[in-house]
Amino acid sequence: MVWNAFMRASTVDPWRELERLHRQMDRFFAGPYTATANEYPAIDLWTGADGIRLHALLPGVAAPDIDLSVVGDTVTVKGSRRADETVAPETYHRRERESGRFVRTIQLPFPVENDSVRARFRNGVLEVELPRAASDKPKKIAVQST
Repeated sequence: MVWNAFMRASTVDPWRELERLHRQMDRFFAGPYTATANEYPAIDLWTGADGIRLHALLPGVAAPDIDLSVVGDTVTVKGSRRADETVAPETYHRRERESGRFVRTIQLPFPVENDSVRARFRNGVLEVELPRAASDKPKKIAVQST
């Protein structure tokens, strides 16, 4: 009875607060290369000798709503996802896809050539080719004998 009175008087949902705390603990204990389920967009990176390939999953986002920037060894994906419109008499039964603005910044393992970055967006996937900076590529040195 006391708990019910508290719940009516309080605007804090204890279950939502526990869920938020759980997300924060997941982020704290996740390694540097492990994303938690709440990081949006989900990003996959592949590295090779010549560069990096990045895929960002952006379902429901329009290409004009995406802002991609690269500075040195950092790539940032910004944008917004519009909320789905509902018909007047309908209400949501369950809503798990978030809408609104998002920002995701990833530090890359090496600097890239900003002028040569190519990006393509199709079927809800942002595909980015990030060529490795020439100054950072390993160079083969010829050894001379004397």
